[in-house]
Amino acid sequence: MDILKWKLMPWLVRDRAEFPDLKGPAGWQVADLSAPSDGEWKVTWLGHASFLIQGRGRRLLVDPVFSSHCSPVPLPSLRRLVEPPCAVADLTPVDAVLLTHSHYDHLDLATLRELMAVGGDCQILVAEGHGGWLRGKGFHRVEEVRWGECSDLIDGLRIHSTPAQHFTARSLRDRNRGHWCGWLIDDGEVKIWHAGDSGYCDAFLEIGGRYGFVDFAMIPIGAYSPRSVMRAMHLNPREAVRVFSDVQCRFAVGMHWGTFRLTDEPMGEPPELLRLECEKAGLGEDRFVIGKIGESWTVGPVT
Repeated sequence: MDILKWKLMPWLVRDRAEFPDLKGPAGWQVADLSAPSDGEWKVTWLGHASFLIQGRGRRLLVDPVFSSHCSPVPLPSLRRLVEPPCAVADLTPVDAVLLTHSHYDHLDLATLRELMAVGGDCQILVAEGHGGWLRGKGFHRVEEVRWGECSDLIDGLRIHSTPAQHFTARSLRDRNRGHWCGWLIDDGEVKIWHAGDSGYCDAFLEIGGRYGFVDFAMIPIGAYSPRSVMRAMHLNPREAVRVFSDVQCRFAVGMHWGTFRLTDEPMGEPPELLRLECEKAGLGEDRFVIGKIGESWTVGPVT
């Protein structure tokens, strides 16, 4: 009901933007998809919540979305504002695709089909409840992973499904028929965590307590306004800084902003607010960073 009010009666629920829309979408550069050095992992932001994660001779994709719109039909309001930093074919071969939930800005069937067409049938890990639906769409190597459980499909890696507070839907008739999650990749020396979509909740303290320190985190910072509607499902930058602390992160990059205009805040606001909140928390800009689409970061064991 709140979402319907927001769309049909915006004057009732919309917040005033704190920053003018001066900086617009996120910056962009061509992605360097070369493999990392031995013993290191390399994480590349492909836009919005999409990442390529490389290490131990493996390639993992999280929530790949390369389509021009994040909607079932090409609505002008949900068009991509920044081009992908590479082509889908450049990402192959891929060992596994990790999908956090079914929303169109996270699960893009066209991208998955193109990926399989050019790179072969790779494994898909998905939150509980979506396996049958994906198989019905023609994807056969699908594994559901419940919160707190893990997949050992790749030798030497444990891929954990972590809890979050969100919802799922592809249409008006299938709300919450499946779950949603984050993904934590653990090779025994390095832990890499993608938070998925979430409102702020106690799950983050649970993740920090269960898995210990996280070496590299991808934490959403955008799509949060109006708070009266989005608080339950999306973090704002202040909450993202709190999540950084709860999960005991060593380093994080802000995601889920700067690619699609999903909600009311100006496109350039999330990184500005994140900088302010990091400063208030005494968190250096070199620990929770704002990147460009196409940018990569490397992480290795703590020595």
